[in-house]
Amino acid sequence: MAGKKQFDVDVALDAAMVQFWRAGYADTSLDDLSRATGLNRSSIYSSLGDKESLFSRCLDRYARRYGDRYDQALAGASEEPLGAVRAFFEVTLRRIADPDVPDGCLVAQTAMAIPALSPDIATRAIDVVGLQRVRLRTALIAAKLTDSDADNFAVHIAAVNQSLAVMSRAGASQKQLHTIVDISMSALSQALRAPRA
Repeated sequence: MAGKKQFDVDVALDAAMVQFWRAGYADTSLDDLSRATGLNRSSIYSSLGDKESLFSRCLDRYARRYGDRYDQALAGASEEPLGAVRAFFEVTLRRIADPDVPDGCLVAQTAMAIPALSPDIATRAIDVVGLQRVRLRTALIAAKLTDSDADNFAVHIAAVNQSLAVMSRAGASQKQLHTIVDISMSALSQALRAPRA
């Protein structure tokens, strides 16, 4: 249509996602989103929605992008459970080390801000964290852990995974982050070797 500015929605969503990731939901204003996306406020509202719906879309986009990578990493858990869980952690460690994205994790950052978020956004963040535990539990059951051990390790590994992003943002070195992973891997290795009842 003549006179109407066209833009790539995916590019705009990625730019908004990075802005939310860098500054957090509460500290991102519409002006920040306008600068990040190159769109004026009316274009943001008409094409991407209000701030809350845009954030929800960005959180879904983030969860899908990295969730697919986590799923690929865990796909071989029944044959190589330790290798699969290490590959799961490597998805996070590679993201943390990637200079093209902000440090930390959009999901972890959102979860830490839950008391200040609207109920809808808080629920969405809790759901995304819950999906991580479900993904891990399914892989650990495939690795032949007992239901109880799979539940416990899914909670533990999800918590460690989120803490890697927080620790990185707080200045932890790659060596320290790998040490955190190694300790969790050692505990999982012992559980996998334990005789089944």
